[in-house]
Amino acid sequence: MQVIGTVEQPKVNDEIVLTEKAAVQVLKIKADNSIPAEHILRIGVKGGGCSGLSYVLGFDAESKPNDHLFEMHGVKICVDPKSLFFISGTVLDFQDGLNGKGFVFNNPKAQRTCGCGNSFSA
Repeated sequence: MQVIGTVEQPKVNDEIVLTEKAAVQVLKIKADNSIPAEHILRIGVKGGGCSGLSYVLGFDAESKPNDHLFEMHGVKICVDPKSLFFISGTVLDFQDGLNGKGFVFNNPKAQRTCGCGNSFSA
């Protein structure tokens, strides 16, 4: 078998972006719930929801060996490799307008989202 050439794959931005407004809210949640400052925000996905995958947010005392680590606006973030496949390039924001209050995932890989914005399909 002869290799003629290689096709260069486009680079995927595997970083998760946390807006300053979302970071302020994460730090407020930690303070309001007495969560130790060194705990890391874990962002992930799990199967379920009306569109197939649901976003997961939580805090972990430490990251796992294969986690991807980021830090933005004073918040340390970890994402497992499987979740990163579905949410790379996502911007996590926080909105507190007339239409509701909460974290908003702006995921460029989401092909379809549900009405509540908590689940998606890729």
